[in-house]
Amino acid sequence: MGQSVSLRKPPKNEAGDGSMTSSSLSKYSRRAYHAGSWYDADKSALDATLTKFLADASKNSETHTAKGIPRACICPHAGFSYSGPTAAYSYLALKEALERNPSICTIVVLHPSHHVYLESAALSGAGTIETPLMNLEVDDALRDKLLSTQKFQIMDQRVDEHEHSGEMQYPFIGKILTSVCPQREVKVLPIMVGSIRTNKEESYGKLIASHLADESVFTVISSDFCHYGQRFGYTPRPRHSEQHINEVYEYIEYLDRKGMDMIELQRPGAFADYLREYSNTICGRHPIALWLHAVLTNRENGTEELDVRFVRYEQSSRARSNNDSSVSYASAVARFVTGN
Repeated sequence: MGQSVSLRKPPKNEAGDGSMTSSSLSKYSRRAYHAGSWYDADKSALDATLTKFLADASKNSETHTAKGIPRACICPHAGFSYSGPTAAYSYLALKEALERNPSICTIVVLHPSHHVYLESAALSGAGTIETPLMNLEVDDALRDKLLSTQKFQIMDQRVDEHEHSGEMQYPFIGKILTSVCPQREVKVLPIMVGSIRTNKEESYGKLIASHLADESVFTVISSDFCHYGQRFGYTPRPRHSEQHINEVYEYIEYLDRKGMDMIELQRPGAFADYLREYSNTICGRHPIALWLHAVLTNRENGTEELDVRFVRYEQSSRARSNNDSSVSYASAVARFVTGN
């Protein structure tokens, strides 16, 4: 996953009991580190790009037929020229959620770690997250609640800024907030989920389940799907029972949709079995699994029941041989299940 780098452990508070608050942190302003390369650094150009992505997605979206208020979305995180059109389908759900639920005041962003080896989860240490469109404030109150569990580490500024999977969500969030509720105070809390084992995915999911079920919280889970090609070290071929699949790009979609089916069924155990069987290179598999455990916990204790549906799927290119490469992008929306 990347080099081993020590993240900061939260310092003890003045009481010396091991707990701490955001006021104890040396907070920083997280720069838009990938602006100018992964997306436009110019405010007007970026706004125009995102406006077009959202307009195009709205023309093809079926959100108007859905009933439940959106509570979460799974969203890709590649450069906007690649995954932006797909990501827009997820952010139509955030737009709808903000319009229909005026109590939303926090957007939690669960994202993977591409550069730092992490066997736990880490909270952003930022006070502010910069984007070319607007600056996003970090939710100190929710960060404090999670820090009080003493289960979370803190990202330092370098780790935070170098990780693109969180950053690629922030311009879209800023765009939606400025469009829907420019006068409303909505904060964010990025959570980096490391390469944790399935038992830790479950424990962290249970730990944050009640927070994600709070009606004031909307959750964004950042993930791309299959990374195919020799440069990714992943070139699977159809098995004997799958010989009816002729093209490589068709097999990639077949693999992705098997995983997407497990996510829609909200079965974290089955999703883990699928990953063990196929080793699909879904970079956000740990944030997805953690979130699935939270969803399952909330459903089992009667707190909240969600309906999860994938609404868009694309590939960066159509691979036809193992000399080709592609990355898959998928958007999903989780909606509150309403009564009949």
